[in-house]
Amino acid sequence: MFHASRTLAAAAVAAAAVLGLTGGTAVSAAAHSGSQAAPASQNQPAKRAAVCTVNDNGVNFRGGPGSQYPVLGQVNRGQKLNAHGREGSWIKGDLWGGRTGVWIHVAYLDC
Repeated sequence: MFHASRTLAAAAVAAAAVLGLTGGTAVSAAAHSGSQAAPASQNQPAKRAAVCTVNDNGVNFRGGPGSQYPVLGQVNRGQKLNAHGREGSWIKGDLWGGRTGVWIHVAYLDC
């Protein structure tokens, strides 16, 4: 009887994980049955991007991390950028309400 209820409980946990009923943390049936479960890092939320603010007017944003890349446009003081990468003195990010994957020099950003 104990074995059957344990199997039922494992099945219920697996179904809840598939349906998203575990409050954001998926628990697999394998974890309850003694099998090795997936690493906890797979269940972690994605890292949030830092929000930076442009600190000057007429700031160029580029297609790559350097002045040799083409200017794609300009932004002004107060424009927000979700930063998600850095190479040297250049920050890669997505402009709020605008282009994504642009590069701006750190001298023109407050992060």
